[in-house]
Amino acid sequence: MDLFLQQTVNAFALGGTYALLALGLAVVFSIMGLINFAHGELMTIAGYVLMYCGLAGLPFLLSVPLAISASMVAAVLMERIAFRPVRNSSGATMLVTSFAVAMILQVLFQNLISTRSQPVLLPQLLSDSVTIGGLVIGVNKIAAIVSTLVMLVVLDRFMKHQKTGIAMRAAAEDFGVARLMGIRANTVIAGAFALSGLLAGVAAVLWVSQRASVDPLMGFMPVLKAFIAAILGGLGSLRGAVAGGFLLGFIEIYLAAFLPHEFQEFREPIGLGIVVLVLLFRPNGLIPSAALKAIKV
Repeated sequence: MDLFLQQTVNAFALGGTYALLALGLAVVFSIMGLINFAHGELMTIAGYVLMYCGLAGLPFLLSVPLAISASMVAAVLMERIAFRPVRNSSGATMLVTSFAVAMILQVLFQNLISTRSQPVLLPQLLSDSVTIGGLVIGVNKIAAIVSTLVMLVVLDRFMKHQKTGIAMRAAAEDFGVARLMGIRANTVIAGAFALSGLLAGVAAVLWVSQRASVDPLMGFMPVLKAFIAAILGGLGSLRGAVAGGFLLGFIEIYLAAFLPHEFQEFREPIGLGIVVLVLLFRPNGLIPSAALKAIKV
């Protein structure tokens, strides 16, 4: 029983990171119809800012907001420089653009910083653990769970009660009608990218706090998993992205913990098989987007 509870805590921590990344992808997709595969590079940028802040001797509590801010600024610049000129092009053009941006940033990281993994200085507190009812839980796991819950609550209130959030929800429902009602496309789309950068930055801090390192391809695999989570939850659905992220985290952790040893090498295919099985029964995802078939601009 203790092992099950321990792995459940791990699943919540991993699923929370996937949920934040999937949410960042879903926010942009719901408005633009774009899957931004350069989203992982926003994670990497935040990771490198954490690394350089540590080398400069800045306190971790100051490094975290700087890293998240860098991710947000990079996301807005990415939209302005790379995606705005091709916004009215086909979905395939925007998809290729996102791949091109991702590859350019990866090459820049490799040539300007290092091709190897670099250590990130973290406070000793994140390496400690606490005992709760017989369970030994890492502080970094607790921080990941708490941070995820706080972000989800804040984001929910932002989308429901703030003017910009309401405009994003309206644009996600029907961008054409939203623009006729006076909502400015550039403002909403830039806001969506800034929000996705915020979520990527927070996810990067959580990811780095458990790995204690950063490399040029750090964001590739987490964002690929987040893309799967977004599809699992319902592409374009914000609540679905959260549900899909947590479900994928639980699938991965439980398979790693409870799958017999002789089947561990097949863990990834089995996990994807479970995802496909879920989609067979819920082809539009766990919580489908109401605007799944809406026309995007």
